[in-house]
Amino acid sequence: MERLVAVLDFLEFPPTHTCDGENLSPRITLRELHAASVAVMVFNPFEKSCCSFTPWICWNLPAQPVIPAGIPHEGVVTVPVLAVQGTTDYGTVGYTGPCPPPGQMIRYQFKVYGLDAMLDLAPGSDKHELVAAMRGHVLQFGETAAVCSR
Repeated sequence: MERLVAVLDFLEFPPTHTCDGENLSPRITLRELHAASVAVMVFNPFEKSCCSFTPWICWNLPAQPVIPAGIPHEGVVTVPVLAVQGTTDYGTVGYTGPCPPPGQMIRYQFKVYGLDAMLDLAPGSDKHELVAAMRGHVLQFGETAAVCSR
């Protein structure tokens, strides 16, 4: 599997991308991308309810160097980029930014996959369905992380 470089514009979440702001998905810059499409899975590994709490899953993004910020909370997105989004562990569709309790810090892991094709997966599918659909299609992988405290 080839390496994919994924970069956020920050190491600590600005309020814009958290529950204290607009709760907008962040921009992700991709380098060394050689794929037909891109999928993103975000994990909060420290959520007490499970070991891989997922606040955002998105796929069928075009293979371009930037995933723009502010992807709307819709199953099928056409602006600012073409994309399909699934149901998160919050039970909602689209990105949900970090919202730690006062005095605590959490870390979000952004895992980005370069795929050999667009996926035939319905909007609103969950992370397990996304993982199953990606099986056999992953050409590249990259990850990055950021923290949030209140």
